[in-house]
Amino acid sequence: MEKTLMTIAEKVKFIEDAITEECSKHQRPRESVKLVAVSKTKPVPDLEEAYKAGVRVFGENYIQELEEKYSKLPDDVEWHFIGHLQSNKIGDKGAMVIAQS
Repeated sequence: MEKTLMTIAEKVKFIEDAITEECSKHQRPRESVKLVAVSKTKPVPDLEEAYKAGVRVFGENYIQELEEKYSKLPDDVEWHFIGHLQSNKIGDKGAMVIAQS
């Protein structure tokens, strides 16, 4: 049996469809659930592909990676910092991100 890999766009659609279905099942507005795509260790081209597929919220847990990705993606991206944040690594970057733990 041959395995076929889904593209990032196909994965996004699959997840969005599942979220929509669950919201409908539980009589919850779709806009009340936010998909946060975890971008940890993923290269910028993968994030760009996810963005083209409609993802606007990304979660990152390395401040150094966030710095690189932040400047390369459009301004309408909402960033969430996930995991533990060491205060000595954030410096003046606090304005870039919503901390999420």
